[in-house]
Amino acid sequence: MQLFYAPEITTPLYTLPEEESGHCVRVLRLKEGDSLHITDGRGTLYRAVVEDAHPKRCTIRIVEEHAEWEKRPYRLTVAVAPTKNIDRIEWFVEKATECGIDRIVPLLCDHSERKVIKGERLEKIAVSAMKQSLKAYLPQIDPLTPIKEILREPFEGVKLIAHCEEDMERIFMGEVIAKGQDVMILIGPEGDFSVAEIEAARKAGFREVTLGESRLRTETAALAATMFTAFVNN
Repeated sequence: MQLFYAPEITTPLYTLPEEESGHCVRVLRLKEGDSLHITDGRGTLYRAVVEDAHPKRCTIRIVEEHAEWEKRPYRLTVAVAPTKNIDRIEWFVEKATECGIDRIVPLLCDHSERKVIKGERLEKIAVSAMKQSLKAYLPQIDPLTPIKEILREPFEGVKLIAHCEEDMERIFMGEVIAKGQDVMILIGPEGDFSVAEIEAARKAGFREVTLGESRLRTETAALAATMFTAFVNN
């Protein structure tokens, strides 16, 4: 199954964007009558057939529509401080999209080493990962957000903050979350959250958790949290 992305898809006829048209006709060599699958990134999967195999404006006809394709029983938000080496956070975006995530919030913290990100680049990586892993949901990627704004944000679900302060009581994440429960977890920068940030999170209703005995890099911790949540829901 080859998946295409068309966020503004219309039915029953739709013309693919130029980049997707080129991939469809020039790379995959699809022709009139061939089948393909498309997602809007919001959970709907379409099966379509090629009507006009033009390499710049390929027209397709929708023949089947599946809403909430492989919808997960939970929603996951990971708010993570971007790493100094941007390749590492890009790796997280790719892998988390493959595993299943709803929202990624790049966090600006007291100890942040990176204070600029390219949102369009991260979204492009997420789109590619969504298509490659045959997902119908594209995660929302927020702009760089100060941690105090996330702490004030209303959230119906369990709110967690993972940190490495050994003098503060923490519980293993796997013992906190339950199947079908929405989760928001905060992952700090290479220098970890400041004590003031941890205390502010606690006052805002976030539970302090650990991801295990190993000391993990930022992007590894963020992916581990993603995987823990998926495992609980399997």
